[in-house]
Order: sequence, then C-alpha cells, then structure tokens
Amino acid sequence: MIPLFKPYMPELPMMDSILHSGSLAYGNYTKQFEECLREYFGTPNLIVTNSYSSAVAVTLAALGIEKGEIVASPMACLVSSQSFLTNGMKMKWADIDAKSGTLKPDGIKKYVSKETKAIVHNHFCGYPGYIDEINAIGQELGIPVIDDGIECFGSEYKGKKIGSCNTDVTIFSLSAVRIPNCIEGGIVIFKDAAIFKKSLVIRDCGIERNKFRDEMGEIRKECDICLKGYSAMMSEVNGYIGLQQMQDIDTILRAQRRQADRWKNELEGGKNISVMERTEINPNYWVFGILASDKKGCIQKYREKGWYASGVHLNNNEYSVFGKEQTLPGVLEFYNHFVALPCGWWVEKKEEKCREKF
Repeated sequence: MIPLFKPYMPELPMMDSILHSGSLAYGNYTKQFEECLREYFGTPNLIVTNSYSSAVAVTLAALGIEKGEIVASPMACLVSSQSFLTNGMKMKWADIDAKSGTLKPDGIKKYVSKETKAIVHNHFCGYPGYIDEINAIGQELGIPVIDDGIECFGSEYKGKKIGSCNTDVTIFSLSAVRIPNCIEGGIVIFKDAAIFKKSLVIRDCGIERNKFRDEMGEIRKECDICLKGYSAMMSEVNGYIGLQQMQDIDTILRAQRRQADRWKNELEGGKNISVMERTEINPNYWVFGILASDKKGCIQKYREKGWYASGVHLNNNEYSVFGKEQTLPGVLEFYNHFVALPCGWWVEKKEEKCREKF
C-alpha cells in the first residue's frame, strides 16, 4: 500500500566523520543549515531548535508570555496544541472554515479576552489559512500572531512562502515525517529583530556566548544570566541532516505538486468529492486534501485500491486534557468530511528510481 507519510533521507557522506569528530553539539554544519534557511526565507531573524516543542517554548519566552490563553484551532496536530499547554498556556478553541480546515477570520474576535496572549494560526496539513485577515486581527487587537507551520514548509500564500508573510512569528517542525526533516528539530522565524536576538540567548540556557568565558576558557563570574532559558540548541548531527535535505527540497516540492495535479485531473468532475483549493494558496501537498460526503467509505475505497487514505488528525477539543469539550460547527463539519490522500515525493516512482532521481 502506498503510505500517507514517508521520511525522506538523502545521502549523508560526512555522517560517520561527524559522529566520531568529538564535536556533536551545535556547530558549523548547524550554522550552515541556519544560513541556508535564512536565505530560503529571505530573513536574518531565524533560529533552529532541537524540537518543535522547544521552538514553541523559546517563542513564548522571547515574546514574554508566561501564562494566559492562546486562541487556536483545535483542528491541528496534537503536538502543536500540547506544546503550548505544557508551556503553561490555556487553549481557547476557535472555529474554523469548514472548506479550508483553518481559522475562520469572521467571528474570531469573540474568542479573544483580556487573558489572550497570542493567536496561533495553524496551516492545516500544508494548506495555508487566511493569513492577511488573521494578521490584521492580531494587529488591531495588539496581540501577536504565531503561524503554526508544523506541516507546511514550502507552502505559499499569495506568492510568498509561509514564514515570509509578515506574521509576528512562524514555527515549523523538522520531525521525521516533515519536509525537510532532521529526524527531530524546529524552526522559528521572528518579524522583530530585537525579539530574535533575545531568542538566541533563551534557546541557549540564557547564555551570551561572546561574554560567557574568559581567555582561559573559564566561565566569567561577571557574565550574569538574567533570562530564563532552555537547552534547545540543535545538534551537529541533526543540523547536517537538515543541510543535506535542503539540497533536495525544491525537487521534493515539485514532485509533490506534480502528484497533486494528477489527483486534481483524476478527481475532476467526480461525485461526492471536492478538492480543497483556493486561488491565493500553493500548498506543499504534504498530503492531498479532499472533502468527501462519505468519509469512512472514501477512506475504505482508497485503501482497497492501495492508497493509505486517512483523516490524519482528530480535533483536539475532543481531548479532556484541554478542558471541557466545546462544540464548534465548522470544526465538526470539516472533521466529518476531510480525507487525506498520499501525495509525497515517493508516489511518482518506486523507491529505487526515486532514490536515483534525488
């Protein structure tokens, strides 16, 4: 059966050398990876972390958020929601557009209170949401907007990459089934340069490295630690994998978009199924999303044909860890109809040929 997800891994000629180098912490390869990403997104204000959860923790600390409410869509990966919850935030669920799976701009203000510290805008399964509208609401209310790009690296909104859309903060995951993947890791992009500089210290235990040690390499008593920080630096191993992945990222995205075009042609005019499309977005097609009148029947039909179709996520307001369940009509409608079809780089050819191509 053709899988819905499959980790991509390029050739890693220097891995053995790195593993036996004695230098496994954040180093030259990880710094090169960061620079490659900064060039890709066209911004200097970018850091990598050792996990998506660490990326969330560093983001909240850099924004000065310690507790309060986060307005977010429950139709998201559980990792997204749990990462905010475990960092002391309360999730305030907002309704979504039943056609896109992302936050519905109309009416979002009713979920905002004096306890609201940020709006988290999830771009569901690689399909960008209504970025301009949500950002405008955040600016009007004086609340930062965090683009949750956990599944949407390479997706575009109005011709711009997610991460380059003037949002206050954008977070990506680099875990095994994402593209690119470092086996584990995260990316944070800040609009504000001062907050970015603060994040560099926070992700490294509050240490300013250029002041931390004296000429003998000993820790200076005069170097104060004045910020709470995390041990969130990406290792040299993960950074090297990420750097190698970036050499192939455009090829991977092109392959996924070609497969998406095939799905569109095959499904055009089909009964009881509609393709998720909006003119202003260009998804990365982490999956190919459709809305089916009979969700269970659709999943079964495609699995019988050898395609591992799935609903992917359960809306997080079903989980008791987040508090009392809240009924949201758009969320319910979307969940009842969304089906994901395999659309990854592996679909075009058999694994051996695909490996040769990349």
